[in-house]
Amino acid sequence: MSFHPDLAATAAPSRAHIHHVRAGELVGDTAQTSGMTRLEAVSGKTVGSERIWTGETHVAPATNSGNHHHGEAETSIYVVSGHPEFVFHDGHGEVRISTGPGDYIFVPPYVPHREENPDPAEPAVVVISRSTQEGIVVNVPELTPLQEPPA
Repeated sequence: MSFHPDLAATAAPSRAHIHHVRAGELVGDTAQTSGMTRLEAVSGKTVGSERIWTGETHVAPATNSGNHHHGEAETSIYVVSGHPEFVFHDGHGEVRISTGPGDYIFVPPYVPHREENPDPAEPAVVVISRSTQEGIVVNVPELTPLQEPPA
């Protein structure tokens, strides 16, 4: 028996209904970068998603993440709280984007970047969605400009 009469009875259970992930059910069993904590909500592991990953990132006050990129994934970031800064290299030097609650950031595939939280007291919390099933994190030693995206 399915949850909806229009869904085939042979549909895989994880694809035949809506999933609810409660705030307290996010898991930290995902790729990490120094200086931040990633919590996974929607992924192949948690709900059986095939083409999206969504979770939260928490950056403590006066903390920077390590430099990293997300491979082939496009990344959308929504700032929930705090005033995180997103830093990347444009070929001439580091570029810093300052944000606040309600702002959005788009990070193209393979672009090395880092998150910084310059506030001495308030943590920064963002919601992240990526175009891949699992969170891809490639930690890199330094920020370098992306010359040509891989084909």
